Amino acid sequence: MFKAILINKDDQGYRAELGQAAEASLPEGDVRVKVLYSTLNYKDGLAITGKGPVVRSFPMVPGIDFAGEVIESASPDFKAGDMVLLNGWGVGEGHWGGLAQQARVKADWLLPLPKGFTAKQALAIGTAGYTAMLCVMALQKHGLKPSDGEVLVTGAAGGVGSFAITLLSKLGFTVVASTGRMAEADYLKKLGAAEVIDRASLSAPGKPLAKERWAAVLDSVGSHTLANACAQTKSNGAVAACGLAQGMDFPSSVAPFILRGVTLYGINSVTVPREKRIAAYEQLSKLVDLKTLDEISQEITLEESLKYAQELMLGNVRGRLIVDVNR
Repeated sequence: MFKAILINKDDQGYRAELGQAAEASLPEGDVRVKVLYSTLNYKDGLAITGKGPVVRSFPMVPGIDFAGEVIESASPDFKAGDMVLLNGWGVGEGHWGGLAQQARVKADWLLPLPKGFTAKQALAIGTAGYTAMLCVMALQKHGLKPSDGEVLVTGAAGGVGSFAITLLSKLGFTVVASTGRMAEADYLKKLGAAEVIDRASLSAPGKPLAKERWAAVLDSVGSHTLANACAQTKSNGAVAACGLAQGMDFPSSVAPFILRGVTLYGINSVTVPREKRIAAYEQLSKLVDLKTLDEISQEITLEESLKYAQELMLGNVRGRLIVDVNR
Protein backbone atom coordinates (compact mmCIF):
# COMPACT_ATOMS: atom_id res chain seq x y z
CA MET A 1 0.00 0.00 0.00
CA PHE A 2 1.10 3.57 -0.60
CA LYS A 3 -0.25 7.07 0.03
CA ALA A 4 -2.03 8.89 -2.79
CA ILE A 5 -4.41 11.72 -3.48
CA LEU A 6 -7.50 9.95 -4.83
CA ILE A 7 -10.28 11.69 -6.76
CA ASN A 8 -13.65 9.94 -6.86
CA LYS A 9 -17.03 10.75 -8.35
CA ASP A 10 -20.00 8.67 -7.20
CA ASP A 11 -23.28 8.92 -5.32
CA GLN A 12 -21.47 10.91 -2.64
CA GLY A 13 -20.41 13.49 -5.21
CA TYR A 14 -17.03 14.68 -6.48
CA ARG A 15 -14.24 14.62 -3.91
CA ALA A 16 -10.47 14.47 -3.55
CA GLU A 17 -8.84 13.08 -0.41
CA LEU A 18 -5.63 11.60 0.91
CA GLY A 19 -5.91 7.83 1.02
CA GLN A 20 -4.19 4.50 0.54
CA ALA A 21 -3.83 2.66 -2.77
CA ALA A 22 -2.58 -0.83 -3.51
CA GLU A 23 0.20 -1.59 -5.96
CA ALA A 24 -2.22 -3.90 -7.77
CA SER A 25 -4.49 -0.93 -8.47
CA LEU A 26 -1.85 0.95 -10.47
CA PRO A 27 -2.77 1.32 -14.14
CA GLU A 28 -0.99 -0.55 -16.90
CA GLY A 29 2.53 0.46 -17.87
CA ASP A 30 5.96 -1.06 -18.31
CA VAL A 31 7.82 1.03 -15.71
CA ARG A 32 6.95 1.33 -12.00
CA VAL A 33 8.42 4.33 -10.23
CA LYS A 34 8.93 5.32 -6.62
CA VAL A 35 7.81 8.93 -6.80
CA LEU A 36 9.98 11.38 -4.88
CA TYR A 37 8.44 14.70 -5.92
CA SER A 38 5.40 15.88 -7.81
CA THR A 39 4.00 19.38 -8.20
CA LEU A 40 0.73 21.24 -8.05
CA ASN A 41 -0.11 22.91 -11.35
CA TYR A 42 -3.19 24.80 -12.53
CA LYS A 43 -4.52 21.66 -14.19
CA ASP A 44 -4.04 19.74 -10.93
CA GLY A 45 -5.97 22.47 -9.13
CA LEU A 46 -8.83 22.05 -11.60
CA ALA A 47 -8.76 18.27 -11.08
CA ILE A 48 -8.65 18.34 -7.28
CA THR A 49 -11.31 21.03 -6.85
CA GLY A 50 -13.52 19.74 -9.67
CA LYS A 51 -13.68 23.24 -11.15
CA GLY A 52 -12.77 21.99 -14.59
CA PRO A 53 -13.59 18.81 -16.55
CA VAL A 54 -10.01 17.57 -16.35
CA VAL A 55 -10.42 14.06 -14.94
CA ARG A 56 -11.61 11.53 -17.50
CA SER A 57 -11.95 8.39 -15.35
CA PHE A 58 -12.38 7.54 -11.67
CA PRO A 59 -10.78 6.92 -9.30
CA MET A 60 -7.92 9.17 -10.44
CA VAL A 61 -4.61 10.21 -8.93
CA PRO A 62 -3.84 13.78 -10.04
CA GLY A 63 -0.36 15.18 -10.63
CA ILE A 64 0.68 15.98 -14.20
CA ASP A 65 4.38 15.54 -13.53
CA PHE A 66 6.75 13.69 -11.22
CA ALA A 67 10.35 12.68 -10.67
CA GLY A 68 11.51 9.51 -8.99
CA GLU A 69 13.42 6.26 -9.03
CA VAL A 70 12.57 3.23 -11.15
CA ILE A 71 11.48 0.27 -9.02
CA GLU A 72 10.99 -2.21 -11.86
CA SER A 73 10.96 -2.02 -15.62
CA ALA A 74 9.91 -4.23 -18.51
CA SER A 75 11.49 -1.73 -20.93
CA PRO A 76 15.10 -1.95 -22.16
CA ASP A 77 15.30 1.85 -21.85
CA PHE A 78 15.16 1.86 -18.05
CA LYS A 79 16.30 -0.33 -15.18
CA ALA A 80 15.75 -0.38 -11.44
CA GLY A 81 17.56 2.49 -9.79
CA ASP A 82 17.37 4.87 -12.75
CA MET A 83 16.22 8.40 -11.95
CA VAL A 84 13.43 9.55 -14.25
CA LEU A 85 11.18 12.49 -15.01
CA LEU A 86 7.70 12.75 -16.50
CA ASN A 87 5.79 15.78 -17.79
CA GLY A 88 2.36 15.49 -19.38
CA TRP A 89 1.13 12.58 -21.49
CA GLY A 90 -2.29 12.77 -19.82
CA VAL A 91 -1.17 11.55 -16.41
CA GLY A 92 -3.40 12.98 -13.72
CA GLU A 93 -6.24 13.14 -16.27
CA GLY A 94 -6.73 9.74 -17.89
CA HIS A 95 -3.87 7.84 -16.26
CA TRP A 96 -2.84 7.90 -12.59
CA GLY A 97 -0.38 10.71 -11.98
CA GLY A 98 2.34 11.85 -9.62
CA LEU A 99 0.52 12.88 -6.43
CA ALA A 100 1.22 9.46 -4.94
CA GLN A 101 4.18 7.52 -3.64
CA GLN A 102 4.16 5.19 -6.66
CA ALA A 103 3.30 5.43 -10.35
CA ARG A 104 3.26 3.00 -13.25
CA VAL A 105 3.54 4.47 -16.75
CA LYS A 106 4.67 3.78 -20.29
CA ALA A 107 8.42 3.94 -20.80
CA ASP A 108 7.90 6.25 -23.79
CA TRP A 109 6.54 8.89 -21.43
CA LEU A 110 9.67 9.01 -19.30
CA LEU A 111 12.91 10.93 -19.65
CA PRO A 112 16.13 10.21 -17.79
CA LEU A 113 16.49 12.84 -15.10
CA PRO A 114 18.12 15.77 -16.95
CA LYS A 115 21.81 16.27 -16.20
CA GLY A 116 22.58 19.00 -13.73
CA PHE A 117 19.31 18.69 -11.82
CA THR A 118 18.30 16.77 -8.73
CA ALA A 119 14.80 15.29 -8.63
CA LYS A 120 13.61 18.22 -6.52
CA GLN A 121 15.18 20.80 -8.82
CA ALA A 122 13.69 19.14 -11.90
CA LEU A 123 10.25 19.38 -10.30
CA ALA A 124 10.85 22.97 -9.18
CA ILE A 125 11.01 23.55 -12.93
CA GLY A 126 8.35 20.96 -13.69
CA THR A 127 5.70 21.30 -16.35
CA ALA A 128 5.49 25.06 -15.79
CA GLY A 129 9.17 25.75 -16.47
CA TYR A 130 9.29 23.22 -19.29
CA THR A 131 6.22 24.81 -20.91
CA ALA A 132 7.75 28.27 -20.55
CA MET A 133 10.87 26.97 -22.29
CA LEU A 134 8.79 25.56 -25.16
CA CYS A 135 7.19 29.01 -25.55
CA VAL A 136 10.59 30.70 -25.59
CA MET A 137 11.84 28.17 -28.15
CA ALA A 138 8.87 29.03 -30.40
CA LEU A 139 9.73 32.74 -30.16
CA GLN A 140 13.39 31.96 -30.86
CA LYS A 141 12.42 29.91 -33.91
CA HIS A 142 10.37 32.89 -35.08
CA GLY A 143 13.62 34.87 -35.11
CA LEU A 144 12.90 37.14 -32.16
CA LYS A 145 15.90 39.17 -30.95
CA PRO A 146 16.31 41.38 -27.85
CA SER A 147 16.71 44.41 -30.10
CA ASP A 148 13.19 43.86 -31.49
CA GLY A 149 11.60 45.40 -28.39
CA GLU A 150 9.63 44.53 -25.29
CA VAL A 151 8.23 41.07 -24.59
CA LEU A 152 4.99 40.82 -22.61
CA VAL A 153 4.52 37.96 -20.13
CA THR A 154 0.96 37.51 -18.85
CA GLY A 155 0.00 35.59 -15.72
CA ALA A 156 3.44 36.65 -14.59
CA ALA A 157 3.28 35.59 -10.93
CA GLY A 158 2.25 32.03 -11.79
CA GLY A 159 4.58 29.13 -12.48
CA VAL A 160 4.81 29.53 -16.27
CA GLY A 161 5.01 33.31 -16.01
CA SER A 162 7.73 33.25 -13.36
CA PHE A 163 9.91 30.99 -15.48
CA ALA A 164 9.16 32.92 -18.66
CA ILE A 165 10.47 36.12 -17.06
CA THR A 166 13.58 34.34 -15.82
CA LEU A 167 14.36 32.70 -19.17
CA LEU A 168 13.66 35.74 -21.35
CA SER A 169 15.63 38.13 -19.17
CA LYS A 170 18.57 35.70 -19.08
CA LEU A 171 18.50 35.76 -22.90
CA GLY A 172 18.70 39.55 -22.87
CA PHE A 173 15.08 40.49 -23.57
CA THR A 174 13.28 43.42 -21.98
CA VAL A 175 10.37 41.79 -20.18
CA VAL A 176 7.13 43.48 -19.13
CA ALA A 177 5.19 41.42 -16.60
CA SER A 178 1.39 41.56 -16.40
CA THR A 179 -0.21 40.43 -13.14
CA GLY A 180 -3.33 40.84 -11.07
CA ARG A 181 -1.17 40.84 -7.95
CA MET A 182 0.73 44.11 -8.04
CA ALA A 183 1.99 43.34 -4.53
CA GLU A 184 4.27 40.82 -6.26
CA ALA A 185 6.01 43.54 -8.31
CA ASP A 186 9.27 43.28 -6.35
CA TYR A 187 9.29 39.50 -6.79
CA LEU A 188 8.74 39.83 -10.54
CA LYS A 189 11.47 42.46 -10.90
CA LYS A 190 13.84 40.24 -8.94
CA LEU A 191 13.19 37.51 -11.52
CA GLY A 192 14.13 39.95 -14.29
CA ALA A 193 11.05 41.97 -15.27
CA ALA A 194 11.90 45.53 -16.35
CA GLU A 195 8.34 46.71 -15.73
CA VAL A 196 5.22 45.35 -14.05
CA ILE A 197 1.72 46.30 -15.25
CA ASP A 198 -1.72 45.56 -13.86
CA ARG A 199 -3.56 42.86 -15.78
CA ALA A 200 -6.67 45.09 -15.75
CA SER A 201 -5.16 46.93 -18.71
CA LEU A 202 -5.45 43.72 -20.75
CA SER A 203 -8.27 41.65 -19.25
CA ALA A 204 -11.31 43.67 -20.41
CA PRO A 205 -12.82 43.59 -23.93
CA GLY A 206 -10.67 45.65 -26.32
CA LYS A 207 -10.33 46.75 -29.92
CA PRO A 208 -9.42 44.39 -32.79
CA LEU A 209 -6.25 46.45 -33.27
CA ALA A 210 -4.53 48.66 -30.71
CA LYS A 211 -1.33 50.68 -30.61
CA GLU A 212 1.65 48.46 -31.36
CA ARG A 213 3.88 47.80 -28.36
CA TRP A 214 5.04 44.20 -27.99
CA ALA A 215 7.68 42.53 -30.13
CA ALA A 216 6.35 39.26 -28.72
CA VAL A 217 4.04 37.88 -26.06
CA LEU A 218 4.13 34.80 -23.86
CA ASP A 219 0.58 34.22 -22.65
CA SER A 220 -0.74 31.75 -20.08
CA VAL A 221 -4.09 33.47 -19.55
CA GLY A 222 -6.19 33.28 -22.74
CA SER A 223 -9.54 35.02 -23.31
CA HIS A 224 -9.56 38.85 -23.51
CA THR A 225 -5.98 39.03 -22.27
CA LEU A 226 -4.70 37.01 -25.21
CA ALA A 227 -6.93 38.94 -27.64
CA ASN A 228 -5.63 42.31 -26.41
CA ALA A 229 -2.04 41.08 -26.41
CA CYS A 230 -2.38 40.06 -30.06
CA ALA A 231 -3.98 43.42 -30.88
CA GLN A 232 -0.96 45.23 -29.36
CA THR A 233 1.74 43.08 -30.97
CA LYS A 234 4.01 44.76 -33.50
CA SER A 235 3.98 43.92 -37.18
CA ASN A 236 5.49 40.48 -37.85
CA GLY A 237 5.69 39.82 -34.12
CA ALA A 238 4.81 36.56 -32.42
CA VAL A 239 2.59 35.37 -29.59
CA ALA A 240 3.07 32.03 -27.81
CA ALA A 241 -0.13 30.90 -26.06
CA CYS A 242 -0.02 28.07 -23.52
CA GLY A 243 -2.75 28.64 -20.93
CA LEU A 244 -6.34 29.57 -20.14
CA ALA A 245 -6.37 30.98 -16.61
CA GLN A 246 -8.87 33.69 -17.66
CA GLY A 247 -10.76 31.44 -20.06
CA MET A 248 -10.45 29.25 -23.11
CA ASP A 249 -12.38 31.65 -25.35
CA PHE A 250 -10.55 33.91 -27.79
CA PRO A 251 -12.70 37.02 -28.40
CA SER A 252 -10.55 38.48 -31.15
CA SER A 253 -10.58 39.06 -34.90
CA VAL A 254 -8.26 38.15 -37.74
CA ALA A 255 -7.01 41.76 -37.91
CA PRO A 256 -3.67 41.27 -36.07
CA PHE A 257 -2.86 38.29 -38.26
CA ILE A 258 -3.76 39.59 -41.71
CA LEU A 259 -3.07 43.32 -41.24
CA ARG A 260 0.10 43.10 -39.14
CA GLY A 261 1.35 39.61 -39.93
CA VAL A 262 1.32 38.56 -36.28
CA THR A 263 1.96 34.84 -35.74
CA LEU A 264 0.13 32.96 -32.98
CA TYR A 265 1.93 29.86 -31.74
CA GLY A 266 -0.11 27.34 -29.77
CA ILE A 267 2.07 25.53 -27.22
CA ASN A 268 0.94 22.07 -26.12
CA SER A 269 3.40 20.63 -23.62
CA VAL A 270 1.53 17.36 -23.09
CA THR A 271 2.49 15.28 -26.14
CA VAL A 272 5.78 16.84 -27.28
CA PRO A 273 8.16 14.33 -28.91
CA ARG A 274 11.08 13.12 -26.79
CA GLU A 275 13.74 14.88 -28.88
CA LYS A 276 12.12 18.27 -28.34
CA ARG A 277 11.70 17.60 -24.61
CA ILE A 278 15.40 16.80 -24.31
CA ALA A 279 16.27 19.97 -26.24
CA ALA A 280 14.07 22.03 -23.91
CA TYR A 281 15.76 20.64 -20.81
CA GLU A 282 19.20 21.19 -22.34
CA GLN A 283 18.35 24.87 -22.70
CA LEU A 284 16.87 24.97 -19.21
CA SER A 285 20.09 23.54 -17.77
CA LYS A 286 22.00 26.45 -19.33
CA LEU A 287 19.56 29.23 -18.49
CA VAL A 288 18.14 28.39 -15.06
CA ASP A 289 20.08 29.67 -12.08
CA LEU A 290 19.54 27.03 -9.41
CA LYS A 291 19.38 29.75 -6.75
CA THR A 292 16.40 31.22 -8.61
CA LEU A 293 14.50 27.97 -8.07
CA ASP A 294 14.34 28.80 -4.36
CA GLU A 295 12.73 32.15 -5.23
CA ILE A 296 10.16 30.59 -7.55
CA SER A 297 9.21 27.46 -5.59
CA GLN A 298 8.04 26.30 -2.20
CA GLU A 299 7.73 22.74 -0.88
CA ILE A 300 4.52 21.28 0.54
CA THR A 301 3.37 17.84 1.72
CA LEU A 302 1.07 15.45 -0.09
CA GLU A 303 -1.80 16.22 2.27
CA GLU A 304 -1.24 19.98 1.95
CA SER A 305 -1.77 19.73 -1.81
CA LEU A 306 -5.52 19.48 -1.15
CA LYS A 307 -5.56 22.86 0.63
CA TYR A 308 -3.20 24.52 -1.81
CA ALA A 309 -5.31 23.40 -4.78
CA GLN A 310 -8.07 25.66 -3.45
CA GLU A 311 -5.62 28.55 -3.06
CA LEU A 312 -4.32 27.97 -6.57
CA MET A 313 -7.82 28.34 -7.99
CA LEU A 314 -8.25 31.60 -6.05
CA GLY A 315 -5.06 32.99 -7.58
CA ASN A 316 -3.27 33.12 -4.24
CA VAL A 317 -0.23 31.01 -5.12
CA ARG A 318 3.04 32.53 -6.32
CA GLY A 319 5.41 30.55 -8.51
CA ARG A 320 5.75 26.79 -8.12
CA LEU A 321 4.50 24.30 -5.55
CA ILE A 322 6.71 21.22 -5.15
CA VAL A 323 5.04 18.27 -3.44
CA ASP A 324 7.19 15.92 -1.39
CA VAL A 325 4.92 12.89 -1.63
CA ASN A 326 6.78 11.03 1.13
CA ARG A 327 6.02 13.44 3.94
